[in-house]
Amino acid sequence: MANQNLVVNEMVKIEVLGTGCAKCKSLTKNVEKAVQELDIQAEVVKVDSIQEIMDRGVMMTPALYIDGKSVMMGKTATVEAIKRMLKK
Repeated sequence: MANQNLVVNEMVKIEVLGTGCAKCKSLTKNVEKAVQELDIQAEVVKVDSIQEIMDRGVMMTPALYIDGKSVMMGKTATVEAIKRMLKK
């Protein structure tokens, strides 16, 4: 039986939704640093289209999506907090 807790080296898609405000830039920087420190393969995408942000139901930016799931909205996060989110 295979170990289900084994981490598979798959590409993680991380999206930072925001229009370019200071908090959005800070979150993007912290995401990039967390990815580097964890040494994981990740595609970090900045979504700045107001239409796409609204289509996802985001009311406050920045918002953070990991593999298509909303994990945070309306605030920024520390590098350590992002690393914890990525390990889940």
